[in-house]
Amino acid sequence: MPADIRKGMPDPKLDRAAFERRFLARFADPAFDSVLLHLRRAAGIAWEAYDEGRKAPVTRRAGIGYADPAYALAVDWLEARAAIDAARAQHDDDAGPARFLLVNASPRSEHTCPGEMSKTWRLVETAATILGGDGAACETLDLARLASGYDLQIHPCKACFSTSPALCHWPCSCYPNHALGQVNDAMNDIYPMWVRAHGIMIVTPVHWYQATSGLKAMMDRLVCADGGNPDPTTTHGKHVDEAKPLETGWPYPKHLAGRAFSAIVHGDAAGVENLRRILSDWMSDMGLRPAGEAALLDRYIGYYKPYGESHAELDGDEALFAEVRNAAATLREAVDRWRRGDGKAGAELRPPRQK
Repeated sequence: MPADIRKGMPDPKLDRAAFERRFLARFADPAFDSVLLHLRRAAGIAWEAYDEGRKAPVTRRAGIGYADPAYALAVDWLEARAAIDAARAQHDDDAGPARFLLVNASPRSEHTCPGEMSKTWRLVETAATILGGDGAACETLDLARLASGYDLQIHPCKACFSTSPALCHWPCSCYPNHALGQVNDAMNDIYPMWVRAHGIMIVTPVHWYQATSGLKAMMDRLVCADGGNPDPTTTHGKHVDEAKPLETGWPYPKHLAGRAFSAIVHGDAAGVENLRRILSDWMSDMGLRPAGEAALLDRYIGYYKPYGESHAELDGDEALFAEVRNAAATLREAVDRWRRGDGKAGAELRPPRQK
């Protein structure tokens, strides 16, 4: 029976004139005027790639280990997969150090419009003194770079999983999409950081009762880590008619399961408890394990006080800095215990509901 595939949304495709206007908008600086003819020629080449849908112009055969070894996969994806495999080997090395990922989820920094460092970064630095000491390895993922770095972003999730989990590849194969100019996506660097870590700590402010834009984008794009398909040749790329039948009996592999996590949320008026619960539920659903009660923290800094004084308010809150150090110590202890085999009761049981 053929797959039931629903279509009917408006076509977003641009005509050539609109495409070239959008392409050339990146070069509005008059300094580019001397090379305008070359830019127009480049726009013509980019138009052809867009018009023909050349999403992955550089490919090579998948090779041994894939369902269809002869299928040509994007070199971008194969390199991302190799980085994940190398990170997994580091994670699985029992002789290696305990590894931690520390996430700064605030977009604020002095290197762009706000002109000032974030309070989140100060808490991250405090946690790093604990997570990176005594032979442990601690990587910091600074999501502020999405706002302050050049042409760097986390592109939005396209919700392939909602069509079929088999269509959601691990790592994500939606990007880069060279035909649409969707490049310089940060996730191929972020996936190995999550895989390599034994313990993850997210430190974040509340933005409008919710996660910050960069954090939410990363969360969405980590959907492929929770049931995603590690073999794109089974669907020959993004072939919906091949992916839908594979969902029957899908094993929902949890590619990040077993890691410990900590979440530290701060705000100034509302939302800290809600966001802390969201982060805890999200990571638990992916198969990660809360390190302990002391590792889950929500606090207010400068409650209903002027924003311009918030750093001074943090200066005076020595208890919060101590709580952050305790959260990091709890995460370290959980990782050390679990790496020794002191596991959680029921960890080997198979959940009856996989979705």
